[in-house]
Amino acid sequence: MLKNSTLSSKTGLQDGVKKAPPVVVEPLGTDECDIGQEGRAEVNPVKRPTTSGGADPLLGKAGPATASAGAVSPSDPDEHCPDGGIRAWLVVFGCWLALFASLGFMNVLATFQTYVTTNQTIHLGSSAVGATIFGYASLSFLLGIYVGPLFDKYGTRWLLLAGTICLAASLLLGSLSTEPAAILAALGILGSLGSTLLFTPAIAAISHIFTARRRGLATGIATTASSASAVVFPFLLQALFVRVGWAWTVRALALLCLALAVAANFFIRSSLHPARAAAVTTQEDSSSSPHPHARVFRTRGFTLTVVAVSCAQLAASLPLSYMSAYVLGRGFSHAESFEVVAIVNASSAVGRVALGWAADRVGPFNASVACAAVAALACFGVWLPAGGTKAGVVVFALVFGGVSGGGVCLAPVAVGRLCKTGEFGRYYGACYTIASLLVVLAVPVVEQVARSRGGDYLGLVLATGVLYLAAAVAFAAARVAVVGRGVWTTF
Repeated sequence: MLKNSTLSSKTGLQDGVKKAPPVVVEPLGTDECDIGQEGRAEVNPVKRPTTSGGADPLLGKAGPATASAGAVSPSDPDEHCPDGGIRAWLVVFGCWLALFASLGFMNVLATFQTYVTTNQTIHLGSSAVGATIFGYASLSFLLGIYVGPLFDKYGTRWLLLAGTICLAASLLLGSLSTEPAAILAALGILGSLGSTLLFTPAIAAISHIFTARRRGLATGIATTASSASAVVFPFLLQALFVRVGWAWTVRALALLCLALAVAANFFIRSSLHPARAAAVTTQEDSSSSPHPHARVFRTRGFTLTVVAVSCAQLAASLPLSYMSAYVLGRGFSHAESFEVVAIVNASSAVGRVALGWAADRVGPFNASVACAAVAALACFGVWLPAGGTKAGVVVFALVFGGVSGGGVCLAPVAVGRLCKTGEFGRYYGACYTIASLLVVLAVPVVEQVARSRGGDYLGLVLATGVLYLAAAVAFAAARVAVVGRGVWTTF
């Protein structure tokens, strides 16, 4: 029988030559991820987004994935997770509990400030309170860059356990203290460590349970804990301070946070083994090291994403900080100022779920561009011309609450599109740390702009709108850097 020398268009092998059996690549974490399924996990071929040059955005030209590679396809082997089912949603519930406890601790610091600066039994001035809050915020941001890689290397168990102990211990020690140095050490240092050890693994665990196509909704639901804690904790503390005083109020808060964090320890699990996650890339990439590495900034689009997240976070912090003062300054009553803040919190929770769902359909970068653009439009089209009317303030509060809340859940989902699942903690920790530090450093400058022109808040409106516009441009630039200029590309 004659052999045909024509090369096959698909295989490049000559017909008649015995072909090697196909190599079956088993997805990472199959024994953990494919819950309730028999046999080997089936990898469905999904078209990967490509860069403007046509190269594969994950693998580049050849060889293993590197930090300079671009977006990760949802069909990568290590992306195969439960992606639904009771076990996956119980993990989301555990993440919600952990975020409620850790972010709730952040939300009560302002309430603590109001109480301790006016209470005669606690010798803590406004400067000491400011130092405690600044120390808490700074350490939380700095520690995040280490907690992320530790999550990739060791998983969730020990980080969550350590965070639970640190958070409860910080509150208990704070309840026993009345001196500035002791409260600073307990709440500012130990409390920041506990919050970071709970917050970062809770967000990162979702990337191990849901694929890139379904992380948006899950992350959005989990991050509604922030809106809930912003409502529950301040009212709870205000009621307890009047009845039982500082010590027992803080102890009650410690008990509540301990119960929530302990429950989260039982629910949160990672479906990707830490050892396998660290083995996804080569040793040259130092992916198994718990130390931060600058190589993450060689990833296409990552630096632009950090800039975009920084602008969005800074833009969101300004109205959140000054909304009550702005409403009062426009001649509205205290009751109306509380109503506006309640509207922002309620729409924020809805926005996180809605925009998380949208990110799963159109892609997190597309959703982030639209979200920031709508926020800028609301600043220049609603807040600026109609901010002196009640209808204008209410409409802006509704829109701003939705887009600012949505931005919180979109950031980790967008970062997850730029890296492999086994390195999500490292990338998200770096993005969160640098973006938050830039926000902390920029807040004093932006506040001076916001307070200019004799307190008419025109600077506040303009600064917020310009920052959101810059975030939209940066997100769009990051998208183009990874997948090109295709308008209809889902990314």
